[in-house]
Amino acid sequence: MKKPINNVFLTYASDILAETNSGLTSTEIGKYFSAKSLDYNIDIPFHKPPFLDVPNKRTAFLENLKRFNSDQQFGIISELIERMIHLESVKDLKNKLYSQYPEYIPEGQHILASEIVKETQHWLSAYKKSFELYNSALDKLNNRIYQRNLIDDLRLSLELLLKELLNNDKPLEKQISDVGQFQKNKGISPETTNMFNTLLDYYGKYQNKYAKHDDNVNEKEIEFIIDLTSTFMKFITKK
Repeated sequence: MKKPINNVFLTYASDILAETNSGLTSTEIGKYFSAKSLDYNIDIPFHKPPFLDVPNKRTAFLENLKRFNSDQQFGIISELIERMIHLESVKDLKNKLYSQYPEYIPEGQHILASEIVKETQHWLSAYKKSFELYNSALDKLNNRIYQRNLIDDLRLSLELLLKELLNNDKPLEKQISDVGQFQKNKGISPETTNMFNTLLDYYGKYQNKYAKHDDNVNEKEIEFIIDLTSTFMKFITKK
């Protein structure tokens, strides 16, 4: 059974999403919650500024948010987070939302809140082009766009990372020997290097079949491919 999203968390989310300077404006709050009010057929107390009888827009945001059930609240907070994800405080809010209320995460999207994804984003942030494509794939998953472009973003992200690390311009399937030498120079054991390279070889063959050609991608395999790509990236970029 899902636990309700408590008032402490709702207040915390409201303080960030409706923050005085960087948060939603009063007009934006009114328009957004008016639309949600119509979507869910729920009455809200504050649909148009000025918000009378409350001290500030954060309180108006909170009082509106309280009118919805927890599933709806999770969806509202998640939706607004994606609109404001460039703010560090909002990124922190997303982490707390997903870690404290994982039971509300839509099926197939738990991977977005996983430690392997967070760690990969950390290690990958120094490689701009690869980082952008990796996040593009995650965005497609978040928006439930299950198509081969998602898989292709992951392939190209890994390919660009290897090109930068290995200082060459080879496609993914031609990188096996160079990756082996790179790992050897890092002091990685031959057994681990061989295992890594074998998986990378199969990964390249899978990508050639499903990402580089117009074949259907099995939705059930997507989370596995994200996990595997993330593991490759984290292992090879970690000092």
